[in-house]
Amino acid sequence: MVGQGVLRESLLAPDVEQVLVVTRKLTGVRHPKLHEVEPTDFADLAPIRDQLADGYDAVFYCLGVSSVGMDEAGYTRVSYDYPMAAARTFAEINPETCFIYVSGAGTGAQSRQMWARVKARTEREVIGLLPHGYAVRPAMIQPTHGVRSKTRLYNAIYTTINPLMPVLERTFPKYVTTTDRLGRAMLQVARVGFPRHILENVDLR
Repeated sequence: MVGQGVLRESLLAPDVEQVLVVTRKLTGVRHPKLHEVEPTDFADLAPIRDQLADGYDAVFYCLGVSSVGMDEAGYTRVSYDYPMAAARTFAEINPETCFIYVSGAGTGAQSRQMWARVKARTEREVIGLLPHGYAVRPAMIQPTHGVRSKTRLYNAIYTTINPLMPVLERTFPKYVTTTDRLGRAMLQVARVGFPRHILENVDLR
C-alpha cells in the first residue's frame, strides 16, 4: 500500500522528473515519467545496477510482507536481506542518495515480536550505512485513491474499519495517516531531510 501511495504522489509531484519502480509485479500504471524493472532476485541487484545508477536522488524502499505465518529466516530475507542489498548498492553507486526504508510503528530491538526486531536491525544498518538514510514508522494507514493491500486479511480489516477512520483520526490523530499523506511526507524528507533519522507516525503527519 505504501508503495502505491508514494508512486502516486511521485508521479503527481512537478519536481519529480523520473520514477523507476523496482517491482515483483508490474504496476499496470502508465505515465511518461514511469519506468519499471522486475529483478530476478531482490537480494542481488547487480543485473540492474546500470539502471539504478541513472542519477536517482531518492529511494523509497516500500517492499514488505506480513509476518503472519512466516518463520524468522523467511521474514529476515524479505525485511532485512532485500533492503540491505538495495542500501549497499546505493552506498556504492551514490552514497548521497536519500534512502527511506518503510518500517512500522512498534519496531524495536528489544521487542518480543520477531518482525519488530528484524525491522529494527534493518533500520539501524540503513541509517549507519547511508548519511541520508531514514526509517519511517507509519502506524494505522488508511488507503486512499484506490490503493489496496496485496494481503487479503489487511483488505478485509480496512473494509471493516473504513467507516470508522474519521472517528479514529479525530480520537487518535498521532496514530493514523493515509497513503497519500504518507507519500507526500516521504517526498518531503527526500527534498529537505529531517532532524532525526527515524520518523514516527506523528512526524510523518
